[in-house]
Amino acid sequence: MLLNQCPEHNQPLVAADAAALGIAGVEQAEHYLKARDGHAATPMRALPELAGELGIGSLHVKDEGKRLGLSSFKALGGAYAVMRLVLEEAGKRLGRAVDVGEIGDASVRAIAAQMTFCCATDGNHGRSVAQGAGLVGARSVVFVHAGVSRERVAAIARFGAEMVRVEGGYDHSVREAARVAAERGWTVVSDTSWPGYERIPGLVMQGYTVVVREALRHMPEPPTHVFLQAGVGGFAAAIAGHLAILFGAQRPKVIVVEPARAACIYASAEAGRPVKIPHGQPTVMAMLECHEPSLVAWRVLSRLGDAFMTVDEEDAVAVMNRLARPAGNDPAIVSGESGGAGLAGLIRAAGDKGMRGALGLGSNSRVLIINSEGATDPGRYAELVGMAPEDVARARQPA
Repeated sequence: MLLNQCPEHNQPLVAADAAALGIAGVEQAEHYLKARDGHAATPMRALPELAGELGIGSLHVKDEGKRLGLSSFKALGGAYAVMRLVLEEAGKRLGRAVDVGEIGDASVRAIAAQMTFCCATDGNHGRSVAQGAGLVGARSVVFVHAGVSRERVAAIARFGAEMVRVEGGYDHSVREAARVAAERGWTVVSDTSWPGYERIPGLVMQGYTVVVREALRHMPEPPTHVFLQAGVGGFAAAIAGHLAILFGAQRPKVIVVEPARAACIYASAEAGRPVKIPHGQPTVMAMLECHEPSLVAWRVLSRLGDAFMTVDEEDAVAVMNRLARPAGNDPAIVSGESGGAGLAGLIRAAGDKGMRGALGLGSNSRVLIINSEGATDPGRYAELVGMAPEDVARARQPA
């Protein structure tokens, strides 16, 4: 674990980030979300038994495993950005403001049909972009790298996306998607950002703020600590940014958690600037296997991330199993390989005297964790947990 030593730590957000992640932004994201079929707030789970074992006051898990049929919080980001971009384009062409309630109108769909959205993905973001394009009648093209499983590719293709395989890792697919889009006039909807490309990733992050908005409605008191998993960092930055806007100096401590095998945010915190790390062994936490941070996300996390830590492969698998087979009366939760990384960080920190002290974790701590994905690859989940995801909620096995 590394405490934040960046000179910008605890400094205010830049204006663009504050606008994207603030109250008006989340209200607009919720407005769009309510227009979607099947919308429902995802559940909040209290785990008092595990909290007692960890020596903290309370532990709440926001479970994104059933979000809009995509089994991931990503349903809130890419699809939201696609819908926003289509309605903005429709507004330009029609010469008036176009609301999300008009998304099914023939005039709007005719405009959407002329638009192509593309992205790179480890799996979940691509599904969201493809779903959003399908909702508005646009075309989608999704670039996937060699490490994305056949099951995850098939899950994206079911939403009508054209799939393109790219050699190398996630970062290679990001560059290839941007290159092809520039050649063909497509719109890139990426969850990472680079110089000159910030607004659309900001919209994706704005969609993610709905998670914390819902979570706070179901917590008796605000959290004192949040452990947030990171790939390129957009999700962690969105949650941390919205919490900072809501609570100011009383905001909860933010601990950013990554796989040790793909810790580009941790490396950036060490260097004091965004850095690209070399590709190494793949991690079981496939949705977090990123080697270069989003510039927008780093700009937020360098200010609001209070600590950065890594977890190992066995930590992630142990959390999957612990959530599937809870102790006492704690509820069972289906958590995919990347979904429980934040909880893995909490467990590691709670068991280390030095980390506990540095983070101020104790009997009065109220910790919020977000289970960012369910079983997005059911076969892989069953292999690692020894139970099919649909059986977890029905079976209460000894911890």
